[in-house]
Amino acid sequence: MVSQLFEQKAKQAAELPTKPDTDELLKLYALYKQATAGDNDKEKPGIFNMKDRYKWDAWEEQKGKSKEEAEEEYIKFVEELQSKYSQ
Repeated sequence: MVSQLFEQKAKQAAELPTKPDTDELLKLYALYKQATAGDNDKEKPGIFNMKDRYKWDAWEEQKGKSKEEAEEEYIKFVEELQSKYSQ
């Protein structure tokens, strides 16, 4: 079950004053997907669809992590980004 704090942090992540870099965005995406959908069961996108392929790979790296663990990591990561980008 997704907690209120998680939903709040997801909203705050979208409202950061500076856009996180690509690796940070991929980590946010992967942790969010793991926390909300669990393990990646989608087919790997083709070689010509690199953006979706990077997202798929990032989510795949989270495989085996419980939804609760991913949610906790996501919350902590958003807090790190908030302190990094809110200065």
